[in-house]
Amino acid sequence: MDGFAGHELLLPAREPETAEIPEKLNPQLRQSLGEHGIEDLYSHQARAVDLALDHKDLAVVTGTSSGKTLCYALPALQQCLEEPAARVLMLFPTKALAQDQLSRIESLSPGGKVRSAVYDGDTSKSRRSVIRNTADIILSNPDMLHVGILPYHETWRKFLRNLKLVVIDEAHVLRGAFGSHAGWVIRRLLRLAEWHGSRPQVMVCSATLPNAAEHGQNLTGRSLEVIDEDGAPQGEKRLFLIEAPGDLTTKRESPNSLTGRIMAETAVLGARSLAFCRSRTTTELVVRQARDKLESLGGSKDWVESYRGGYTPEERRDIEKRLFQEDLRGLASTSAMELGVDVGGLDVVVLNGYPGRLSSFWQQAGRCGRSGRFGAVVYIAHEDPLEHFLVQEPKALLQPKENAVIDLANAPISEAQIRCAAYERALARDELSEVGESALKSAEGLESAGDLQFSAGRWFFPSYDSPARSVNIRTSSTESFTLIHEDQPIGDMEEWRAHSSAHPGAVYLHRDRTYQVRRLDLEAKTTVLEQHNPGYWTRSHVRSVASPVLEIDKKRFGRLDVSFSSLTVTQQTTGYQKIDERTGQMLAEEELDLPVRTWQTVGIVIDFDPGLIPLDSVESLGALHALEHALVLPAPLLAGCDPRDIDSVWFAAAPETLAPRIVIFDVAPGGLGFSQALFAEFEELYKMARRLAEGCGCEFGCPRCLLSPRCPSKNEPLNKKELLSLFGQI
Repeated sequence: MDGFAGHELLLPAREPETAEIPEKLNPQLRQSLGEHGIEDLYSHQARAVDLALDHKDLAVVTGTSSGKTLCYALPALQQCLEEPAARVLMLFPTKALAQDQLSRIESLSPGGKVRSAVYDGDTSKSRRSVIRNTADIILSNPDMLHVGILPYHETWRKFLRNLKLVVIDEAHVLRGAFGSHAGWVIRRLLRLAEWHGSRPQVMVCSATLPNAAEHGQNLTGRSLEVIDEDGAPQGEKRLFLIEAPGDLTTKRESPNSLTGRIMAETAVLGARSLAFCRSRTTTELVVRQARDKLESLGGSKDWVESYRGGYTPEERRDIEKRLFQEDLRGLASTSAMELGVDVGGLDVVVLNGYPGRLSSFWQQAGRCGRSGRFGAVVYIAHEDPLEHFLVQEPKALLQPKENAVIDLANAPISEAQIRCAAYERALARDELSEVGESALKSAEGLESAGDLQFSAGRWFFPSYDSPARSVNIRTSSTESFTLIHEDQPIGDMEEWRAHSSAHPGAVYLHRDRTYQVRRLDLEAKTTVLEQHNPGYWTRSHVRSVASPVLEIDKKRFGRLDVSFSSLTVTQQTTGYQKIDERTGQMLAEEELDLPVRTWQTVGIVIDFDPGLIPLDSVESLGALHALEHALVLPAPLLAGCDPRDIDSVWFAAAPETLAPRIVIFDVAPGGLGFSQALFAEFEELYKMARRLAEGCGCEFGCPRCLLSPRCPSKNEPLNKKELLSLFGQI
């Protein structure tokens, strides 16, 4: 594309590898498959069905559009056909995916004999008891299981007593805080099923993961047999990686405008596109750009639409239907359309910026080129060092090392989940010891605090009110701020995030509306919002100090001592920038005077040999600061996290050693395992940092290599020349 630099990659097509349908599959299901034109299965489907019908606990880990639905749908339907009382629970991370899978399962059910239904937050209260008592297969999500099913397990007694199979789909999404909560929630489900008289089989399905066996066991507490060969066909894809020109002063088309133009031109050619954007505001801006371009090209504005949070269930179903029936030629979406919702054949996928994780990148890219079709993927890198690194080093995309990381030992999460489990049924010591020693310590701490009572060898929750409703399983913190608009609560936010994202003046998106924060009340833990779109978004500046508490592990790397340690972090939000939502340019900077806050987490501590970085040299300190940036910017690729999940600080003279130090740490209180992953892969992290700095031709550091928009000291001092010299000395 004119004015843009980048690379083009060819991802070759792959022929299918098929196998016969297992003989043990119910004849009625064989007939149903035949009616859908399915005479055989892909090799991984056949193996999964064969082992599942032998009641094995499984993890199916194959690529996007590999037909994982049949892997669990066929065993589920057979259970229900051959044992009328049998029940199946399927968990999906999004409501849209559950609705999509419902239609697929219903279409496979012979003569509609197996009753399936979705049970989630959109399900009307009048239908919930009917579904609970009559549905053979219930499709839900971890959130609803946590807050709407498990606390009321006595009313679900019949379902749990006859529960034969639990399916956990898109398990790669269950990572970080969400995954750590989900691991506890699934254990709560399995212990209650056992209490009511069943031991259901478990099937975990996921996109490709390097640590599939470990992740599946962390989520379920069981050893799973892994099926990771992929027999599905793959259409040829061309992956275009593009970025801004090297001259940052050149007037150029913004990523949003370019995304909208691609959508419009694709639609005029009669092709179909899906553009992924990183925020709801960006999604709407892209659609606006696409519609303006369509008018100039003589097309119809109705050819493109947006898809994001805030729509009613009916609106979401209508958009999905129009896209599937090809009434829509283009859709701009947040990650809500990332997962396995079947939208038919797509010709072009546009990634308007890096979605935050490699798994998300390939999930989004995998939405085209399905069923052997050719597909084009356009990744538009924003002016960001990590995004520039991915364009310059496509191997980082093609050979990902991104594990799914969860941490059941995270103290805030384990304490919240132990309360929930004890409310549902008193907890014995051996139940917690199976999770880990940290779980026992959490229970003992809760007992000391009066949150639990210990009697007859078990911990009891001393209240009739379920604690689940106060626990948001998509976050790590139990302390939250209430978001208030016109004296009415409209949501909540973790305390640690509120300081940096809900400060006075911050622009906040909630559902389909834009708000601006008018007041942050730290004592009442409330954030007062005013509905207002000022035309810009905000980015806070946060200063941190991280102090090691306990060294957990340590290793030597060159002239560096690298340790994995528990930390005390003290942090203060000192100001914020106003960023024009159309151009991405900074409009102004504002100062803030918020109190400091302190919490415990974990991180990696990097100490330097004496004399390696002279303390009396401004140039050397600029190299130290530059190295901090170079290490933390590509770190999410190895940690398996979003860039906002980790942070870093540097010291010219650390208090304990009076020598230079860099600390990279988990932002979430208690830690979520990200920095532990970085410690294990530190050598690779160092190599990536060096390639990031050396791979950019600029002299002093620029927004595509070392300059970070989140740097609290505004990227000063920063010395790229001295950094390149430092690499040679380490």
